[in-house]
Amino acid sequence: MATITDTQALIAELYNVDGKAEIVGGEIVRMSPTGDFPSSAAGEIYVSLRQYARKHGGRAYTDNAAFLVDLPDRTSFAPDVSYYTGPRTRMKFLPEAPVFAVEVRSENDYGPKAELAMAKKRADYFAAGTLVVWDVDLLSDDAVIRVYRHGETEPSATFCHGEVAEAEPAVPGWTMPVDEIFE
Repeated sequence: MATITDTQALIAELYNVDGKAEIVGGEIVRMSPTGDFPSSAAGEIYVSLRQYARKHGGRAYTDNAAFLVDLPDRTSFAPDVSYYTGPRTRMKFLPEAPVFAVEVRSENDYGPKAELAMAKKRADYFAAGTLVVWDVDLLSDDAVIRVYRHGETEPSATFCHGEVAEAEPAVPGWTMPVDEIFE
């Protein structure tokens, strides 16, 4: 188990990492850049959330915003897209988990090992206070967005092409047509 001093040192080091990274298992874990479809999908979701936040409050964040948490095996998250209602920190990392996190699958986010890692990360999100996590699968023919809500290990909803996705209760009243993710 990392000490407070170790954790503070890791957070300080995270500020100097070039690119996207999270603190998991007492180590800084770098994340590879993403490609065309995942980046475009995340951008479309962010734009929709940002429009919602301007009308209803809260804030939408793009890829690479760091959220600090205090879990046994995780100190930070950097979701692909997020919606946050906590305090602002100016130039510093955000001090708590977002209420809504979006993980858009990249090329290497498929297969049994990736599924286990994603399930663990969702459990960490929920342990840190996140209410809803979207798993956006850009390669599936039948399921595009799987919605996980706090306390659930299986998706409570799945949204496909032609449907309208939501993130209740994390983002009340916000919806997004799934097809907009592919524009």
